[in-house]
Amino acid sequence: MTTTAVDRFRAAVDTRDLAALDDLFTEDIRLYSPVKFTPFEGRPMVLGLFGVLLRTFEDFRYVGEFAGTAQTSADGSEAPAAVLLFRATVNGKEIHGIDLVHLAEDGRIKEFTVMVRPRSAVHALGEAVLAGLVADGLVPAP
Repeated sequence: MTTTAVDRFRAAVDTRDLAALDDLFTEDIRLYSPVKFTPFEGRPMVLGLFGVLLRTFEDFRYVGEFAGTAQTSADGSEAPAAVLLFRATVNGKEIHGIDLVHLAEDGRIKEFTVMVRPRSAVHALGEAVLAGLVADGLVPAP
């Protein structure tokens, strides 16, 4: 069985291996966050965000996966896609979520959409991620 970028992505997240994510993302990757209206764009910014996320999530684990195709947000084109279901904790709040991963023609990840519930968890996640992005110098302090 062929190992896909989604399989390698899951393995990198499971082992919290940020360096392994670098080769999996296209240069122009876009990440749509539940706490920010506009996407995070470009490999350096998305890798920086993942560095924050890997530190922020407690007890992060994928609990399911569905594969197929879906329209991308950037241009509406159909692309191979996977939905990864996850559970985690942030600042004592249990989070249920999904990662929608779109693949480019070369098999790398070109678009990533994160959705989480409940709303209190979205708020806790937003505060924790913003603090991490500011601390890492990726965004200015509000």
